[in-house]
Amino acid sequence: MASRQLQTLYRDLQRAFDARPTDLKKCGVLLAQLKINLIETGLLLPNGEASLNDMVIARDILEIGAFWSIRAKDVPSFDRYFSQLHTFYTDYRSSLPPSKPDFHTTLESLPLPADEINLNPYIRHPVNLERWLMEGSYSKVWNAREEAPAEEVQVFRGQLDGNHTVYLPTLPGSSCLDLDSNEIASCEEVAYESLPIKDVATLLFFSSQSELLKYAQERGWQVDLSAGLIRFARKSDEQMEIPKQKLIEANLAYARELEQIV
Repeated sequence: MASRQLQTLYRDLQRAFDARPTDLKKCGVLLAQLKINLIETGLLLPNGEASLNDMVIARDILEIGAFWSIRAKDVPSFDRYFSQLHTFYTDYRSSLPPSKPDFHTTLESLPLPADEINLNPYIRHPVNLERWLMEGSYSKVWNAREEAPAEEVQVFRGQLDGNHTVYLPTLPGSSCLDLDSNEIASCEEVAYESLPIKDVATLLFFSSQSELLKYAQERGWQVDLSAGLIRFARKSDEQMEIPKQKLIEANLAYARELEQIV
């Protein structure tokens, strides 16, 4: 049976987490204490001898820890909590009552029929993002930035400003895909000698001309305000080196992933 101290700390954690706004500092302190209690009571990695109620409490603590990590923008901590939850979601799925969060990393592990996956907004959103990225439909990715079904998803998406790096999850717990505006800019430099300023701003998702002009200066582009054009710096004599090793490694990794799915 869970110790009296663990139950008390668990109730304190629930109150701190449910507070609006969430008391992240207090949650962090309580979670550190609760992890020690879970280890001491054998609930962090249960062996099947614990009571059903104790295992539900342990799972709830780890789930709160996962959400706390996201809100605290601590992705490594989220990965650790998710890894510890995996046992509860797989080995004890049939014996424990359903959990509301129930994080997943792969579509094939979802307890839903294939035709119902798109009906779930928490699944449909990241699946669509991944598909649009593969298609190169960056405008759809950008337009979907306000459609996140939960607050925590926005942390994975990151901030669409500063260096303009966009972090996008395939599914909660998985690695984040990143779409860097530098990659799009590099493609523009190769494909065009010049482009209208407004078109470059649209392609790179800049909301103001001043941001674009600062970025253009950083990349060494020539800006002709009178003509409304940006001329890209081209290095015609530079020979492109094909990254053979990286391509081989990427293809092998892709093949392994396909094999696991099949």
